[in-house]
Amino acid sequence: MSESRKIVAILAADVVGYSRLTGADEDRTLARLRALRSDLIDPTIAVHHGRVVKRTGDGALVEFRSVVDAVRCAIEIQNGMVERNAGLSPERRIEFRIGIHLGDVVEESDGDLMGDGVNIAARLEGIAKPGAVCLSEDAYRQVKARLNLTVSDLGAIQLKNITEPIGVYSLEVGVAAEARPATRGEAEMPEKPSETLALPDKPSIAVLPFQNMSGDPEQEYFTDGIVEEIITALSRMRWLFVIARNSSFTYKGRSVDIKQVGRELGVRYVLEGSVRKAANRLRITGQLIDTATGTHLWADRFDGGIEDVFELQDSITASVIGAIAPKLEQAEIERAKRKPSESLDAYDFYLRGMASVHLWTKEATSEALRLFYKAIELDRDFASAYGMAAWCYAWRKWNGWMTDPVQEIAETERLARRAGELGKDDAVALCRSGFSLGHVVGDLQGGAILINRALVLNPNLATAWLLSGWIRGFLGEPEVAIEHLARAMQLSPLDPLIFLAQGGMAWAHFVAARYDEASSWAEKAVREQANYVPGMRMAAASHALAGRLEEGQKVMARVRQIIPELRVSNLKNVMSFQRPEDFTRYAEGLQKAGLPE
Repeated sequence: MSESRKIVAILAADVVGYSRLTGADEDRTLARLRALRSDLIDPTIAVHHGRVVKRTGDGALVEFRSVVDAVRCAIEIQNGMVERNAGLSPERRIEFRIGIHLGDVVEESDGDLMGDGVNIAARLEGIAKPGAVCLSEDAYRQVKARLNLTVSDLGAIQLKNITEPIGVYSLEVGVAAEARPATRGEAEMPEKPSETLALPDKPSIAVLPFQNMSGDPEQEYFTDGIVEEIITALSRMRWLFVIARNSSFTYKGRSVDIKQVGRELGVRYVLEGSVRKAANRLRITGQLIDTATGTHLWADRFDGGIEDVFELQDSITASVIGAIAPKLEQAEIERAKRKPSESLDAYDFYLRGMASVHLWTKEATSEALRLFYKAIELDRDFASAYGMAAWCYAWRKWNGWMTDPVQEIAETERLARRAGELGKDDAVALCRSGFSLGHVVGDLQGGAILINRALVLNPNLATAWLLSGWIRGFLGEPEVAIEHLARAMQLSPLDPLIFLAQGGMAWAHFVAARYDEASSWAEKAVREQANYVPGMRMAAASHALAGRLEEGQKVMARVRQIIPELRVSNLKNVMSFQRPEDFTRYAEGLQKAGLPE
C-alpha cells in the first residue's frame, strides 16, 4: 500500500460520557448524534474546508488545510453545542472534547492518516475539559496572532505514549458560558414564560417595534418591515442571542418599562426607535438600552432618501453590534448587511405580503400570495419572496384550504426550488421553502436539507427551528423534533404563534406513541388558537388512541364543523408522512374519533 507524508492540522473530537449516555437511552443518544452530524458538525466542517478522515461511534478525526480553519471550526461546533444543550438537564446533554495539533502525518492510499501527529491530537482531546478545545504548542503558535483567543497555558504535559512533553493550551468555548440547567418542565417549555427569565449565556437583545411617526396608518407595514430586517440581520450573528420578531412584537402599541421587558424576555439589551417617512425622505432613530440599569448605551439618527433604506438598516445594525461587542470582526458586520432585494418596489410588495401573512386567515393568506407574486414579478431573483409564496401554499394545505391540489403542489415545488437556488445565503428563504417542499410536495429529505442549511446560516432564527421540528416529526424522528421545537420556543418565549410549536410537540409525541403527552400539547395549542384545526385533529386522534373516545369524538365534532369535507381518504391533503405506520395510526385515531372513511 502506497503512502505519503505531509504536515497538516488535525482535529480529534469525541463525546464526553458516551457510554453513560447510551446506557441510559441508546436510541435517543444515537438519534441526537445523527442529527448533530447532519445539522451542525458536517456543515461546519465543510464551511471550514475540513475532510473527515474517519469516524468512531462517538467521535471523529478531521484534517484541515490550516490550524486557523481547524480552530474556527472547533469554536463554532462548541458554541453550537451550547445552543443545542440549552434547556436540557445535565444528564441529557451531549458535550464534546476537542484536541488540535499541527504535525507530520502519513497518508495511506485510502486517505487514512497515521503517525504521531494523529496520536498527539487524540491525546489532547482526551485531556480537554467538556466543551473545551486543547491546542498543542505547535498549533497555538499558528493562531495566536491571527485569532482573538482567550486561552489557559497548561504548561508542558506528558501525554500517554508520546515521548516528549507537549506544551498545551486550553481554549474554553462552550463550557465557559455553560447554558443554565433546566428542569424537565423548563426543557419542554411552560405554557407561559416565567416572570423573570434568566439571561442566556451570550449577549442578548430584543428589538421592539419602532414607532411609526409618519402620521399615516398605511405606513405601519413599512415600519414593521424595517424592524424585521434589523432582527434578521442581528440574528445572523452566531455569538448574539436575538429574541424572535413574534415575541418582541407583543409589545407593539404599549408603553413599556425597559427593565420589565428585560426580565420578561430574558435579554440584556433592548433596541427601540422610530421611523418617519415623508415624501421621498426617511428618518430612522434608534437607541440601545441596558435593561439592568436603564442606561442608554447608544443612540443615533439616520437620514436619507427612500432609495437608501437598505443603507440605513445596515448603519443601525452595524452600530448596535459595535456597541455590544467592539471586537466583532468586520467580516461579520458585512455578512449582516445582505440586502433582500435591490428593487425597492419589489421590497415594498414583499413587506406588504409579510404584513398580510401575520394575520393568518384564509383571505389574508391569499392576499399575501398575491403580493409576493407582485414582488417576484418586479424582481425575478428575490429569494425571500419565492420562499414566502411557497410558505403560503403550505399554510393553505395545513388548514385544508387547497382548491386544486395538483396545481398547487406543482406551483409550490416551482417556488420552493427556485427559492433554494436563489437563497443560498438567505436563511428565511431556505427554511420557508424547505418546509414547503417537505409538507406540500412530499420531498421531506430535500426540505430537511434546506432547513439545515438555514440553521447553519442563522442559528438564532426561531422559525427555522420551528419548521425543522415539524419536518423531523414528519420524518419519524420525534426526539430530535422535540429538541428543535423547544429551541424555537426558547428563542421566542412570548410568541403569539406559540401554538404552532405546541402543535409540533403534539405531533412528535404522537409519532413516539406517547398519546397522553400528545393530547396535552394539542390541547395547549388549541387553547392558544381556538381555530387551529391541525391541533384539533391531533387532540382527537390522541384521545381516541389513549382510550378516551368521548373526548376524541367531542373534538372531532368541531373539526367536522370547520372542514366538513375532511375524510380518512383525503387525510394526505392536509398532513405529510414519511413512515406508513405513522399515517396508519393517525388515520386509525381519527376514525375512532368519528372521522368518516
